[in-house]
Amino acid sequence: MKRPHRSHREVADELRDRISSGLLRPGQRMPTQAELAEEFGVERGAIREALRILQGESLLANVSKGRPATVADLAGHVLSGRGVAEPQPTMVGLAPRIAAAFESPHVEIDALCLTSISLTMAIGEPLRQIHAGQRKPAKVDVRVLLPSRTIDLAFPAPVDSGDDEGGQVHRRWLDQRNAQGQVLRHNLLALRASHDIDVHVSFRALPFTPPVKLYLLNGSEALFAYYTLVKQSEEIDHEHLEMYDAQGAQSMLFPFHQGEGLRDTTFVEQSHLWFNALWGTISQDLELEMGRG
Repeated sequence: MKRPHRSHREVADELRDRISSGLLRPGQRMPTQAELAEEFGVERGAIREALRILQGESLLANVSKGRPATVADLAGHVLSGRGVAEPQPTMVGLAPRIAAAFESPHVEIDALCLTSISLTMAIGEPLRQIHAGQRKPAKVDVRVLLPSRTIDLAFPAPVDSGDDEGGQVHRRWLDQRNAQGQVLRHNLLALRASHDIDVHVSFRALPFTPPVKLYLLNGSEALFAYYTLVKQSEEIDHEHLEMYDAQGAQSMLFPFHQGEGLRDTTFVEQSHLWFNALWGTISQDLELEMGRG
């Protein structure tokens, strides 16, 4: 009897259930794509799409055409209920998601943030794994939207504008933005010479201060967080200044996965549309040099 046609999302749902239930255990090798296509009665293309969804959720590793995927070592910790990862502070939640994104042959990362400090730190582990020979994507595309140096930032900002006549708070932020962006760009572009990986890194400047941070990974995942302001005192140029600033590393990241229900899928799709619209309209080229960009 002919089996009913299944979509790649239905296949992903079934495989996710097997991982959640323990039928497929962390570290276990999956059946081949041919075996899964036979089992579910679908084309191999549908199987590949289903596996990519689960890879984007950090449930599978080593997804490629040449060999069977394996259940990720941390799959049991990632799943909560129907495969939804719990919110975590940026400093905890971003790095493993970036590392999972680097398991794809074509890594795509879009980021909207205040300085790119969190992204630069999070990308360190997959770079280490590449240099150790543990993974090697064929292509890496990174796009980053940052505030322009020419605007009056909403934050960080002095509590009393009269206390910062020299613009030290703005200059401190600009130095951080440029330094972190330069490190991020240098570390990624170095992969061209060291590992012959096709790498592209682009920055553009926004005419406003983003009240949120957003990371889009491989077209299938969105990580979203609010910048929450706190009042703090900093020593800048040997002067103590009170300012309102956002502690981005502690901002709670909310994960959304393509294929994980209508809400998540729509959020990921709309986030991509929003990012691309900003990238292609009101943002401008950004050069990460002091006094420029």
